[in-house]
Amino acid sequence: MAMQFYASPEQIMRDRSELARKGIARGRSAVVLSYEGGVLFVAENLSSTLHKVSEIYDRIGFAAVGRYNEFENLRRAGVRMADLNGLSYDRRDVTGLGLANAFAQTLGAIFTEQSKPFEVEICVAEVGATPDDDSIYRLTYDGSVNDEPGRMAMGGQAEAITGVLKNEHRPDMSLSEAVRAAVKALSSVGGEGGASRTIAANQLEVAVLDRRRVGRTFRRITGAALTALLDGEAADTAPAPGRAKTPTVPTEEAKKPTTSAGSTDLEGQQDEAGGEPAQ
Repeated sequence: MAMQFYASPEQIMRDRSELARKGIARGRSAVVLSYEGGVLFVAENLSSTLHKVSEIYDRIGFAAVGRYNEFENLRRAGVRMADLNGLSYDRRDVTGLGLANAFAQTLGAIFTEQSKPFEVEICVAEVGATPDDDSIYRLTYDGSVNDEPGRMAMGGQAEAITGVLKNEHRPDMSLSEAVRAAVKALSSVGGEGGASRTIAANQLEVAVLDRRRVGRTFRRITGAALTALLDGEAADTAPAPGRAKTPTVPTEEAKKPTTSAGSTDLEGQQDEAGGEPAQ
């Protein structure tokens, strides 16, 4: 009779952790930070159709790195949960902390009960009335939750990126300054011999939760608007030539619905629709 293979629970957990960490480190990084006008998401993304950054609800955004199919399942579950709670109770009852706890329970159960953990790291961010009121929650593959101090990096060489971001970040930054600080942090690693590199605008997925908006605050920044921000122009306050400025308060002309949570289907209707890759 063959003897059954035995591995201690500690060894099984270590093996699962190593598998998840290696999978996350192979992906491209993402940065989330608070600035004067809201919360900024910047992710390296070579795809124009698969999003690493998305809307969850009115004032709540989602960013992730790792396996796309795994974090996309989590995102869709989060949207359904937020919509259900907002419809059943009140839209104000849907909070970033509540969603972060739900994601943490799901990731923790998968890590302990299934043979293969999710190779993902996610961020749930909620914009407040001021930068001090913004909430940024970081969730790892094992269900751990960390309340980040206004900034965070995940995926790839996250520790090195976090070091640069810590030196560059200020809560009172303008949108242009915040975008350039995030890109500087992302480009500080990955070059030959550990040198910095250049990341083109079409390799970035950028979005914000705009605290000045009423209702749904999520919007993407693409094309000429993103290029202007990278060049240091005040694209967050001045509209591009020949283009009307996006209203602060959603209107019918702005085509910004205020009664439905952000799903992939609705993102295509927004005035700033677009985005880049997920890895």
